[in-house]
Amino acid sequence: MTTNRRYHITTFGCQMNKADSERMAGILEEMGFEWSEDPNDANVILYNTCTIRDNAEHKVYSYLGRQAKRKHEQPDLTLVVAGCVAQQEGEALLRRVPELDLVMGPQHANRLKDLLESVFDGNQVVATEEVHIIEDITQPRRDSQVTAWVNVIYGCNERCTYCVVPNVRGVEQSRTPAAIRAEIEELGRNGYKEVTLLGQNIDAYGRDLPGATAEGRHLHTLTDLLYYVHDVPGIERLRFATSHPRYFTERLIKACAELPKVCEHFHIPFQSGDNELLKAMSRGYTHEKYRRIIDMIRRYMPDASISADAIVGFPGETEEQFENTMKLVDEIGFDLLNTAAYSPRPGTPAALWDNQLSEEVKSDRLQRLNRLVNVKAAERSQRYFGRIEEVLVEEQNTKDKTQVMGRTRGNRLTFFTGDINELKGQIVKVKITEVRAFSLTGEPVEVREAVTV
Repeated sequence: MTTNRRYHITTFGCQMNKADSERMAGILEEMGFEWSEDPNDANVILYNTCTIRDNAEHKVYSYLGRQAKRKHEQPDLTLVVAGCVAQQEGEALLRRVPELDLVMGPQHANRLKDLLESVFDGNQVVATEEVHIIEDITQPRRDSQVTAWVNVIYGCNERCTYCVVPNVRGVEQSRTPAAIRAEIEELGRNGYKEVTLLGQNIDAYGRDLPGATAEGRHLHTLTDLLYYVHDVPGIERLRFATSHPRYFTERLIKACAELPKVCEHFHIPFQSGDNELLKAMSRGYTHEKYRRIIDMIRRYMPDASISADAIVGFPGETEEQFENTMKLVDEIGFDLLNTAAYSPRPGTPAALWDNQLSEEVKSDRLQRLNRLVNVKAAERSQRYFGRIEEVLVEEQNTKDKTQVMGRTRGNRLTFFTGDINELKGQIVKVKITEVRAFSLTGEPVEVREAVTV
């Protein structure tokens, strides 16, 4: 091992990956490594990969190619591929990029230290076997000092026909309520103000726990977990993602309406507005059920923000079926919608079907959907004009240094004039003077000192 102990992590993909990267960065810093912004100054380079979309995978290979070349001049460079591509490709990655030192699946994030020590002893290591996730005791290096992710359940037992997540992230494993609360308490003590509870399918939380109790209560569901962690001192806001319509309950919506710290923002992917396609995707609900969930949320919380994910160009999608998705988007009016053209993923049923659509059709439908998404998001933003919103200040606006930026409870990005040194981590009442499809601008009205109990 050389004296240059600097590391660089590039993260692709979802919030789970970002949370994993923060944990791995925490481990590297405990090992005495320092973060380097520039990968070319680092001698441990880790790519935390995503396999949901094809282009993320191609990007990884192009990044890797550049560093593999560098390794020929600097043999002490350590190259690591973690995450979902690593899990899916395993040994094949080493054949494709023999310069790699370590290939590790997402379940092995907590074992990074042991795995690296084996690499430093001269081994080339592949860690993709199934493991039972050890309770996480590493301190993540958080990218923000205001908001943090907390994993509550790993893996996924759903079998959506387009998705590789269950293959690469394993079966559902819930963390214990006590461990989750302890992590959130630590965040509260360290000055964090907002926590997002994370799971690939967060509504499944607790199903695999053996009658877990805390203070004599059964904590079997996400709803119970929200009640259990709601009063953690210092934490002002709670969010959770990602929800599955199949398991979304009225009890959960009621809890969100009742608990003051839970933000009025729901991320519930629908993927398609057509029942036949939803069946082909193995999603386990109809568009009618999805609409009932949204209606129920709006009944309890009329102003709640709703975001979602949608796929166009799924194998066999007809123009009429695509129009059903457009109709759903038009009628519901999402605050934000992540859209993607279907891309076949290795090891998934849908990738093998012979009714794949052409790239032209997929691209055309994606553009049409995105245009509608922008129109609807701009309409939804209008309700904020002239209103006073509570904004939790996170960062300086990089494009205008006189401004700070943060999010409303409904998760709208909001900019206003202010000094980041004074306002970071504060909740500021902001009068909204300008609305755009996905962000707002306003003027500060009052700074509320965040309560530290």
